[in-house]
Amino acid sequence: MSVFPKGFLWGGATAANQVEGAWQVEGKGVSISDICTGGSYKQNKRITPVLEEGTFYPSHDAINHYYRFKEDIALFAEMGFKVYRFSIAWTRIFSTGEELTPNEAGLEFYDQVIDECLKHGIEPLITISHFEMPFALTAKYNGWVERKLIDLYVRYAEVLFKRYKGKVKYWLTFNEINSATMPQGNLQEAGIINKGTIDYMNQVDIPQLRFQALHHQFVASAKAVQLGHAIDENYQIGCMLANFTSYPLTPSPEDVLANQKAMQMSNHFCGDIQVRGAYPSFAQRYFDENNIAIKKIEGDDEILANGTVDYYTFSYYTSFCQTTDPEELAAGNVFGGAPNPYLKANDWGWQIDPSGLRFALNEIYDRYQIPLMVVENGLGAKDVVEADGSINDDYRIDYIKQHIEAMGEAILDGVNLIGYTPWGCIDLVSLSTGEMAKRYGFIYVDRHDDGTGDFSRKRKKSFYWYKKVIETNGEELSM
Repeated sequence: MSVFPKGFLWGGATAANQVEGAWQVEGKGVSISDICTGGSYKQNKRITPVLEEGTFYPSHDAINHYYRFKEDIALFAEMGFKVYRFSIAWTRIFSTGEELTPNEAGLEFYDQVIDECLKHGIEPLITISHFEMPFALTAKYNGWVERKLIDLYVRYAEVLFKRYKGKVKYWLTFNEINSATMPQGNLQEAGIINKGTIDYMNQVDIPQLRFQALHHQFVASAKAVQLGHAIDENYQIGCMLANFTSYPLTPSPEDVLANQKAMQMSNHFCGDIQVRGAYPSFAQRYFDENNIAIKKIEGDDEILANGTVDYYTFSYYTSFCQTTDPEELAAGNVFGGAPNPYLKANDWGWQIDPSGLRFALNEIYDRYQIPLMVVENGLGAKDVVEADGSINDDYRIDYIKQHIEAMGEAILDGVNLIGYTPWGCIDLVSLSTGEMAKRYGFIYVDRHDDGTGDFSRKRKKSFYWYKKVIETNGEELSM
């Protein structure tokens, strides 16, 4: 028998800004993702607050999911999905974020998406904010730096909670909220632009602004959790973090301590606040050493304490090593850390470490003792369409197989894991590089980095393999 529990939520995950397109249709406003240009492995995205003629903005069309969601959800159902994680584009509901009345056309679109999922027996898992806040809020307030965004977000969340009551059970307040603990998380998570037209991954960093913005998000999330529970006691509202599992590069005490500090701020800082309801003690020294002073108002601490999440979700793709040796750190990838000499890497330098997922699941569950879901995991790769039309992505099957096995081991370890939604279950625009060439999906989309392609869909070899995995509840993993 499978080690995965009965009713385990197998599925897949996408984000509105990376699949929908239709960027200015039926009242949708401009989001922060709409001002990011296309990129490549060698040249990351740029931010262009004023749209440039002749420049490629991949989110404007993405994979045309806005017009093809019924076809896509039918394909998900063919694979046997029990859950589909997707996000709602804030700018479809409130164009600038400050309107008093929501956009009915946007609400009706998500009515259709949700109803299509339910028709196929697929549970919707909705991320309320997934790297696509209204750009108007960045331009006017520099994003979450301004406390006013708390009320704007809560109003937006309230509209969703009331509109989809009785249809949706699972919600996530923010995507990878802890990315704002890193300098390159400025725009994508906190909506902060500290310079004009610049490299997306190389902004001018002001830690005080990042962490103040993050505090406002914590308060907004906690308020949303309380509000959601008041609207529907059956709502399960969770947090979502990017997991940065890391190891000491050497057994030296200095490397061990460096790794501990890295794990505390990258993983536990946000988790402790959203699950335990208070800032962890280790954060104060970090704040002191980086000249960060969080400005709170009366009642903030009580809001955090009373707005803790019901379950914990996270993304897991890779792991890192930490060291005090600057030369080793310089050899690492964009996320920081040093390469692990025991691991292989994909074409984009992300090292493959399924054991790190088991480590993460055990560490998180031991710390928080609430249900867990892995809501992003997968392999970005350059797929090749063969002459006969087939796409033989054995490398993707192997990657996901190893990570499912690691999840099974974690369940045997005692972890309460309730679901798994691999990232980019259908090919989509890569967030980190703005590429289509970096493909994750079980479903191939005919769309390319030069803007060509007819958006047609094609099942990859992994499509049929994942279908079998779901049918057997994770028991049958052979190719």
